[in-house]
Amino acid sequence: MSDTPPKPDMTTGSEPGREVEQEGAVRDKLVATKEQWARDGRALTGHAADPARDRLPPGQRLVTDWPVLDLGITPKVTTANWTLAVDGLVENPLSWTWEDFQAQPQESFVSDIHCVTTWSRYDNRWEGVSARRLLELTRPKPEARFVVFHSFDGYTTNVALSDFDDDGVLLATTWEGQPIGRDHGGPVRIVLPKLYFWKSAKWVKRIELLAGDRKGYWEVRGYNNHADPWLEERYSD
Repeated sequence: MSDTPPKPDMTTGSEPGREVEQEGAVRDKLVATKEQWARDGRALTGHAADPARDRLPPGQRLVTDWPVLDLGITPKVTTANWTLAVDGLVENPLSWTWEDFQAQPQESFVSDIHCVTTWSRYDNRWEGVSARRLLELTRPKPEARFVVFHSFDGYTTNVALSDFDDDGVLLATTWEGQPIGRDHGGPVRIVLPKLYFWKSAKWVKRIELLAGDRKGYWEVRGYNNHADPWLEERYSD
């Protein structure tokens, strides 16, 4: 891990006339604190749990609200300027506007949130387009093994394709029956309920399929590459 890791690349929307402005700046102190947590192994209990038996992963506490966590940057992305590209190792790359997205079958899932900062929230009701619908349309090539999510604020995070192609994984537009607010990653965010929530990228604009793994923003800063809450995969070994 670099001593001075790069800040996110503040890119804009993918189509002319759809540029996305940014509010705020990267909170260097917050990033440095979370890097120190990784070095110190903060909140690690040293125990694993069985998700079939233990709903609450080790080291977690229940909350009833939904805390807002970000890098300090909030992109001014709306349904009018939002776009999504899916590319890389796919047979059928796609580029969607909000209207294209809304034309897809919408699915509903209920899942829990587990944040690496030790809070969990049960029974979140989401609606959006399933990851499996996206993969059905784009048809990953046989050599595709990994996925990188790119966000409008420059954030990236990576998962195995098998974790994206899973039950309950969603490109979510609503939470508890209401459009997801901009602070929480609306109009569209990823929801990967089986992994710590930093893998569920906010303000997603591009989904890239790769043959080899490529670490994202927190992964190069000492956070675990897989992020299974029940195995307490908070930080790198």
